Amino acid sequence: MTTDASRTTAFTPAALQHLLTTGDGPRLLDVRTPGEFRTGHIPGAYNVPLDTLREHRMELGRHLDQDVVLVCRSGARATRAEEALAEAGLPNLRVLDGGMMAWEASGAPVNRGEQRWEMERQVRLIAGSIVLVSGVVGFFVPGVHLIGTAIGAGLTFAALSNTCAMGMMLAKLPYNRGPRTDIRSVIASLRNRA
Repeated sequence: MTTDASRTTAFTPAALQHLLTTGDGPRLLDVRTPGEFRTGHIPGAYNVPLDTLREHRMELGRHLDQDVVLVCRSGARATRAEEALAEAGLPNLRVLDGGMMAWEASGAPVNRGEQRWEMERQVRLIAGSIVLVSGVVGFFVPGVHLIGTAIGAGLTFAALSNTCAMGMMLAKLPYNRGPRTDIRSVIASLRNRA
């Protein structure tokens, strides 16, 4: 359980796998993008991207009366989702410790789909490419190297704030979006699960 003093209670992959195999499993909300979710997710998880969850947290809260485990790639987005749902008054929230990376590393089952580059890898490619190109062009055009400096400052801020503006922009590309999450379908599934 979560408390005001320590809202996020981590849930280990082993503990979650045990609960899922005994049939007493909590509801799983995967807050990654639809594209990330389609690449691989925990069997039985519902995909509710973080932005959608924030927008519909009150409506979701009315249908999440049991224990809920929030899942993302590493735990950062799931922690933000936990904060949003806790603000809506939802108890019994936990975050999968280490996210899908830890789940997969533990050898737990994953429903796999079309493989895509992870968001972090895409950010490294775009940021690295911009720095490389601005550095090379900077030999011929004075001041262009400052673009790479700005990217470096952005990445530093992203690390310190545990957010990533570039990742949020990349998540909006068609490659990463996949099919839009239909919140009504998710809520209907939650309602039908006894």
